[in-house]
Amino acid sequence: MRPSHIRAILDREFASTAALAHTPVMLWGPPGVGKSQIIAQIAQNHGVPLIDIRLSQMEPTDLRGVPFRKGDLVEWSVPALLPDARRHGPRGILFLDEITSAPPTVTAAAYQLILDRRLGDYRVPEGWVIFAAGNRYGDRGVTYVMPAPLANRFTHYEIDPDLQDWVAWAHAAGIDERIIAFLRFRPDLLFDFNPAQNPVAFPSPRSWEYAHRALVKFGDAPHLLLDALQSCVGQAAGVECKAFVDHMTELPDIDAILQGESAPVPQAIDLQYGVAAALVRRAVQARDMPHAKVVYGNILRYATRFPQREMGVMLVTDMHRSVGKPLFAVPEFAAWASSITDLMLYDLKLASTP
Repeated sequence: MRPSHIRAILDREFASTAALAHTPVMLWGPPGVGKSQIIAQIAQNHGVPLIDIRLSQMEPTDLRGVPFRKGDLVEWSVPALLPDARRHGPRGILFLDEITSAPPTVTAAAYQLILDRRLGDYRVPEGWVIFAAGNRYGDRGVTYVMPAPLANRFTHYEIDPDLQDWVAWAHAAGIDERIIAFLRFRPDLLFDFNPAQNPVAFPSPRSWEYAHRALVKFGDAPHLLLDALQSCVGQAAGVECKAFVDHMTELPDIDAILQGESAPVPQAIDLQYGVAAALVRRAVQARDMPHAKVVYGNILRYATRFPQREMGVMLVTDMHRSVGKPLFAVPEFAAWASSITDLMLYDLKLASTP
């Protein structure tokens, strides 16, 4: 399931606490696919606290609490890390990360917390949701088979990497447009993990963010950049990305395009991906500026000039995902849409052919 669908589901799960309809959710996925990041985005979007408990690093007493004597009875202290409405707020997310890497003694202690939302006398506040995440059994991580009683306490979703979702996130997060353009050019390298080979560094949504940081740190040191990229995404992907970045020096003048001046469309496909990613980035930067519509209009005019109209469609689609509905209000949008009408009708015809 693509990350944007997972986010929509988790948004509804968070809202469902108002109707007491929340069910704990378990997210499955390979390493680096963005499970923890999705949970953090939900908390950020709703402006609520996120309590991240790494079960793989815990003992049973860390959840259950420590027993202490009170008169003739033994009671249990409530761990401070568990949600408390007075200390943390009435709403929030309790995130049980790395749950498949936790030993059975720890997951057994979590049974009552997950299903009954309580541990002894402690109760999870009603406005708090319970999300969990873990790697799949075949991912060569430290994983235990989830016991059936625990599995039956969750609804289960598996996250698959999706380039469209990653590109939308990357533009919003300020990821270097050369990384975005490279993955548009080589979409198969967004995620390339073979657990049988047990790689140390491999391409993943997370490691491409690290590659962006490598460009920030080593972009002015070409003799170090290749090693830095390979340390993030592996040898083969690092070599390809470095060659792509080097070729991006031949891009046309982006400022001239934004100002409506005549600028050539590159003949090389990788440079076309590069100029498209650069223009989307500049559209994002202009989004809150007074001249935003002028920038959008000039980009739309340039999009009609690509030899392969599909490249222009990709550019405008990415721009729409990044800037939203204001793009439709630009006069040049109607002209661009009219220029690709026959292409869209052809695609729809193909899609409807049995």
